[in-house]
Amino acid sequence: MSQTPMPKRNWLSRVFKRPTTIPVVRLQGVIAADQRPGRLNIASVEPLLARAFAMKSAPAVAIVVNSPGGSPVQSRLISKRIRDLADENGKPVLVFVEDAAASGGYFIAVAGDEILVDPSSIVGSIGVIMAGFGFVGAIEKLGIERRVHTAGRNKSTLDPFLPEKAEDVERIKQFELDIHEVFIDHVKDGRRGRLKAEDDILFTGQWWTGLRGIELGLVDGVGDLQGTLRERFGKQIVLKHIAPKRPLFALPRLGLSAGAMVEDVTHSIEDRAWWARLGL
Repeated sequence: MSQTPMPKRNWLSRVFKRPTTIPVVRLQGVIAADQRPGRLNIASVEPLLARAFAMKSAPAVAIVVNSPGGSPVQSRLISKRIRDLADENGKPVLVFVEDAAASGGYFIAVAGDEILVDPSSIVGSIGVIMAGFGFVGAIEKLGIERRVHTAGRNKSTLDPFLPEKAEDVERIKQFELDIHEVFIDHVKDGRRGRLKAEDDILFTGQWWTGLRGIELGLVDGVGDLQGTLRERFGKQIVLKHIAPKRPLFALPRLGLSAGAMVEDVTHSIEDRAWWARLGL
């Protein structure tokens, strides 16, 4: 009995079959609105996400998160953009946590359909922190007089060269609670049906290992980028890393000028205490 020959088209389809390509977007660094290198914000991330989700043949989009947190506004904008694009294009999003998805980093990770971690990853830190310094005693010892003139009695809130006022602290705490509530609602919505602990455990600002995060329902399982995607989509996958486009004639930066350094330090002392940031 003769064997039925294999149809030619099936043989050709196996030989010339294109490998499955999956776009990978790496989100690494502190989340902040400024445009310095290494910062994550909607302006720098959105073009990468757009390119990733534009790959119509890709069965999923992989996002690697490695961030300790940062701006609550930028964290929300990035997370929302990921979710919006996923819904518009009908593509699942797999988030892979490396060293950390803490605070704002976790806020972004919640946009994924699944969050996979290393056993020793840091996850959680669902809280808000505002930090600064007080230099009142220091400038007195140096014989420096601070002169501030404002219109609006609360305009000098958190001035590090003036004594802290109880009413300012109370207002700041309410400010933090408002932002914390946004964070909590986001996690409850994104992890609906998967959280396995009470609010007074999950939302205290505490952070955990990846393994403990699985027990709490903050993440879904252990998995690395290469291994998980090969297991789910086949060994012949090609990972397409979506990176920022570099200028053709970019020149190296040799460093800040003395004037720029002084300006940056001044801004650090006087202005940055104003920013509530999501972070460890």
